[in-house]
Amino acid sequence: MDMTASLHGLIGGVLIGLSATWLMITLGRIAGISGILGTLITARPRGDSGWRLAFLLGLVSGPALVILAGGGLGNVAGRAGAVIGAPAGGVATMLVAGLLVGVGTGIGSGCTSGHGVCGLARLSPRSVAATLVFLAVAIVTVFVVRHVIGGGA
Repeated sequence: MDMTASLHGLIGGVLIGLSATWLMITLGRIAGISGILGTLITARPRGDSGWRLAFLLGLVSGPALVILAGGGLGNVAGRAGAVIGAPAGGVATMLVAGLLVGVGTGIGSGCTSGHGVCGLARLSPRSVAATLVFLAVAIVTVFVVRHVIGGGA
């Protein structure tokens, strides 16, 4: 087991929890990325665009700063010294997948960050149901890709 990767995951999880808590305490908002981005794009909120832009900038700039500081991409491939490479399905597949995720967050009234991190912390029944559905679909998807279609590791 790679203890450095585990420590990075622990630190990242704590920072996500702290940022979600800070956003809820200071602004009374839920740190759901689809809601933050979606409202910024579609609703053109008056007076609260600043925090939304700052939050999204932080999502992008944090990892960029780690890479620039020499932290690399991190070990996310499951073996020492390896990283995940190019998407197996190509750019078109990634675009379709991204579109489907966007549609799913609209149907589910939020994304994994909103429901899984913030909703569960607030003991929201809707978020518990949504998170269970996310997990079930992920498990089925991995099974189908690995054992039915034959892709993946």
